[in-house]
Amino acid sequence: MTESPENKSRPRANPKMKPPLPMGGVALAPSILSADFSQLGTELRKLLRAGCSWIHLDIMDNHFVPNLTFGPPVVKALRKVSPRLYFDAHLMIDNPETVINAFADAGVQHLTVHQEACPQGVSRTLRLIREAGMRTGISLKPDTSVSTIEPHLGEVDMVLVMTVEPGFGGQAIIPSCLNKVRTLKRHREAKRRNFLIQVDGGVNLDTVGLAVAAGSDVLVAGSAVFGGAEVAENIAAMNAAIQRAIHS
Repeated sequence: MTESPENKSRPRANPKMKPPLPMGGVALAPSILSADFSQLGTELRKLLRAGCSWIHLDIMDNHFVPNLTFGPPVVKALRKVSPRLYFDAHLMIDNPETVINAFADAGVQHLTVHQEACPQGVSRTLRLIREAGMRTGISLKPDTSVSTIEPHLGEVDMVLVMTVEPGFGGQAIIPSCLNKVRTLKRHREAKRRNFLIQVDGGVNLDTVGLAVAAGSDVLVAGSAVFGGAEVAENIAAMNAAIQRAIHS
């Protein structure tokens, strides 16, 4: 069957790609929110050269959170840098149902939403994400308890625990939020679930050990990757800190 021009123009990301977890089971997911937006393609290539395979995309609409970032067209342009990168998009937007297909077409493999932003119900939103060929996630804001999403933990591939207020990078971690990671890990073990636990907010060389010890599987880091030294040096230092925490 001949492909239509529309299908030919779609990114070549593999929607069936599994989340890339390294040996030891804890992945670093650099957030491009802290990257140089005038050179996003170059920044992604730096991550690739440094051995990163998981990229975190912070999508904000200036309604659900007080900041505005980027949308599917930018993600689609970034996908052209590499079909191998695992794109994990965190939608901090109202009515995420309206853009699910756009992000799938842009090459995203994992889409995370906030239950507070789903007026037709989070189960319906998660179903639509799966039908679009992506993995599913729910995010917890610092003031949202695990109990509010417990009925949906059998429907998700990942839970994102925000350890800062969503909206801006560079904030200090709220250590008490890591109690949610511990609670989720206990639930996962007791119910034999398979969802990953992701932590986002204030993750750096000083706090990575706390996040790993609590039970995190995926650590989102922005300023710790794109600030200060060269990106490759920052990533190497973060990965070394993760390994030390795993084996301590």
